[in-house]
Amino acid sequence: MAINFFGVGIFGEFEFWLSSIKVLIMLGLIVFTFVLACGGGPQESAPGFRYWTNPGAFAPYLAKGGPGRFLGFWNVLGSASFSFNGAELVGVTVGEAQNPRRAVPRAVKLTFFRIVFFYIILIFLLGLNVPYNSPELVSANTFGAKTISAKSSPFVVAASLAGVSTVPDIINVCLLVFTFSAANSDLYISTRALYSLAIEGNAPRIFAHTNDRGVPIYSLTLSSLLALIAFISVDVGAFETFQYFVSLVTIFGLLTWMAILISHIYFVRARRAQVVPDTSLAYVSPFGINGSFAALIFAAVILFFNGFSSFTPDPVTKERFQWRNFIVNYIGVVIFVSMAAGYKYFVGTKVWSAHEADLTSGKQKIDDDEAEFLAAEKARPVNETEERIRRWYRLTIGHFF
Repeated sequence: MAINFFGVGIFGEFEFWLSSIKVLIMLGLIVFTFVLACGGGPQESAPGFRYWTNPGAFAPYLAKGGPGRFLGFWNVLGSASFSFNGAELVGVTVGEAQNPRRAVPRAVKLTFFRIVFFYIILIFLLGLNVPYNSPELVSANTFGAKTISAKSSPFVVAASLAGVSTVPDIINVCLLVFTFSAANSDLYISTRALYSLAIEGNAPRIFAHTNDRGVPIYSLTLSSLLALIAFISVDVGAFETFQYFVSLVTIFGLLTWMAILISHIYFVRARRAQVVPDTSLAYVSPFGINGSFAALIFAAVILFFNGFSSFTPDPVTKERFQWRNFIVNYIGVVIFVSMAAGYKYFVGTKVWSAHEADLTSGKQKIDDDEAEFLAAEKARPVNETEERIRRWYRLTIGHFF
């Protein structure tokens, strides 16, 4: 909270260094898991693709055979959606970026590289090192657990299977860094989201109040207080609580993605109707409107199957219908639709045609800010050494930091 209180400058600087540490940790984990997969552990046994055939690549969930693998596949997609939630929030920084037409497209491209490099490659390497039926992995993730420690991490399991015994304490430190950075950035995002709602008249005006540093102080206070919900895990099983939150956040994240995709589809239609060319935009979606349609369908399918396991008998509790999971997995849809319908009813918004859509409000302000920024850049003395360093940075590690 203190970091966010001192304004976006301090927040950005602090988050840059935290992100740098995270990148170094992730690079270390990639090298570590790659070495283990090649047999570089104390046991000198290279798993290779062994676990992809025994026990297999697809773990059954709540049932055996094909139905179990089907449920497992969609359950994993739900968890993966949770992991990717927040990638779209780069758009929230537009209002506080110096030159959004330059900064935001670059940030979007960097997000893609980071997802491919840090998410997909690491998951691939973990799949080589950890079988889904590993006793260490199963025992670390149970609903009976009151706490969740570093033993729950698949990196620790991979190290244990390879005979490395000093990793858990190191992973705990890494998790603290990741958690602190996530809490810091998520507090920033929630504060700005509440502030934007207040500015637009969709939340109490008090949350639009800012201090002399431009920080929406009341939005920051409320967002910080809501973080106290985390302490309910002290009384309830931590793993069970975590799973419920994962389900809720996943649902709302998917619904947010779907709303963004629908907005993009209508935005493209409005541009075409008003003959606004792609060349007039600082950034254009590489897959265009067809990509948005495909992503929308896929997100809807994940949303539908996310709680499908609720209809399968639980082998532990013997419940034929897991009503708690069903409510948690689908109540977000009810809340989302109810709020959208309620807003439509009480505010009385109208549907605008593609020809009537407003595509220019706020554009002049961005044009003026960009002209001012470019003029300042042009007036700044050119330092060739600094420029070469900046260019090298953008072409190399700038893809990850």
